[in-house]
Amino acid sequence: MILNNNIKGKKVFVAISGGVDSSTAAALLLEAGCDCTGIFMIVHDYAQQHCDDARKVAKDLGIGFEALDLREEFKTVLDYFSNQYKHARTPNPCVFCNRNIKFGILFNYARSKGADFFATGHYVSVRSDETGSYLYAGKTEKDQSYALAMINRSVLPYLIFPLDDLDKNQTRQLAQKFGIAVSDKADSQEICFIPDNDYAGKLEELSPEVIKTGQIVDSSGKVLGQHSGIHNFTIGQRRGVRVAMGTPWYVTKLDSDSNTVILGPSEELIHTSLIASNPNWLIDTPKEPFAAKIKIRYNHKAVSGIVFPQGEMVKVEFDNPLRAITPGQAVVFYLDTANGQKIAGGAWIENAID
Repeated sequence: MILNNNIKGKKVFVAISGGVDSSTAAALLLEAGCDCTGIFMIVHDYAQQHCDDARKVAKDLGIGFEALDLREEFKTVLDYFSNQYKHARTPNPCVFCNRNIKFGILFNYARSKGADFFATGHYVSVRSDETGSYLYAGKTEKDQSYALAMINRSVLPYLIFPLDDLDKNQTRQLAQKFGIAVSDKADSQEICFIPDNDYAGKLEELSPEVIKTGQIVDSSGKVLGQHSGIHNFTIGQRRGVRVAMGTPWYVTKLDSDSNTVILGPSEELIHTSLIASNPNWLIDTPKEPFAAKIKIRYNHKAVSGIVFPQGEMVKVEFDNPLRAITPGQAVVFYLDTANGQKIAGGAWIENAID
């Protein structure tokens, strides 16, 4: 836990979600002598139980608590979610929300209320030196740096992540030591605004026009069947394609212009490079290609490759071919340093190339 005497007495707003991670982060900051206030963001209509849990945690810790209704602002996340699917891309709403809502609007609110620092229960860290502040991957398997790679670099000097070097068991043990009521609360496994994990159903509720039949074809254009909406498919999917080919076939491409799902054998999912857009740099903007470890999805094990910055675009070449590179997901770049894995930045995947 990277907590030092420099934060003693500092005013810290802690984003408490009602879960064990953020609650333990708040307790650790209080123990370190910070002047803490818990803050909860209401972003959907399913938030009441989590808000009640967060409020109880704050009360038990003896710290102030505020709940901000950000449902109107959160519509930008819902719009992003819908629009990505409409364009045959697989969105990552948590990454988008972290930049624009949690480390955007919520962070700005905390600073406007005089907070010296803003803290969350993410398993990452910020380290500073004479050249600036940098985001580093968490030291355990709970590392959540992928989800934060698109936040604005300017917020880094004001962030604290008390759980950096802990694993989940250690966090729960600390929560029990602090007497936190949610110490045994299960981790959320779904997107917060889709509590039943029915992505397609939520999208159809938000944008009924996505329910549109189209063709399922192979890479040569041969018609294999029909689908009821390309939002029901993602790159690499095998289950649910409802086309019998004798051998396993997968979704290899989605074409929103023609409303077509393209299937192919596993080898058609393998690519050596990708193009990504709108890079977000958490280091000085690189001018030259650089070697990095690279993740193409949250649970993807980082692999080696070369990153080629190209203004508003980035090309990435992998040392070894990768499977199921998915447009719409974030690609995140890591630099090995003496202090751990520094996050260089990330970008949004446009397409895979050979």
